Amino acid sequence: MEQNFKAQIMDEAGVERTLVRIAHQIIEKNQGVDNVCLIGIKTRGVPLAKRIAANIGKIEGVEVPVGELDITLYRDDLGGRAEAPVVSDTNIPFSIKDKTVILVDDVIYTCRTARAALDAIMAISRPARIQLCCMVDRGHAELPIKANYVGKNIPTSHSESVLVKLTETDGETNISIYNKK
Repeated sequence: MEQNFKAQIMDEAGVERTLVRIAHQIIEKNQGVDNVCLIGIKTRGVPLAKRIAANIGKIEGVEVPVGELDITLYRDDLGGRAEAPVVSDTNIPFSIKDKTVILVDDVIYTCRTARAALDAIMAISRPARIQLCCMVDRGHAELPIKANYVGKNIPTSHSESVLVKLTETDGETNISIYNKK
């Protein structure tokens, strides 16, 4: 689907400031980072989780484990797709049992990705608690799921899309709104 640029919401410096703020919020809410791990939801949640972990490391002087979660097989919209899903690997090289797992994603829209991530995590093990972090919450939740950490709330219409670009995946870092054609 073709899209027309509407507005830039955050530049690279704004994204970095937001990630530092989120790192501080995670530390404060969890009274430190003992027993905390970050798991990025593929694709853009992974570099966001790594950046947040690096910020926590600078603040607290400890390394927070970071994993990668592929939710492809847990999505509830697979039946409507003509092509077979492409499954990339989940990579969580540490135990999440009895830990505080913070799921990291770029944009929350309907909350169906978050639900799929919750199902995937629970299939792996039983964490003590699960928290949700996103760069952008654009509204329109279809499920009773709410992020614990939000970079920015951006109310949008269904005819708009929010695109988070990251250097690691897109060659540049910014957040923009587009109108769908």
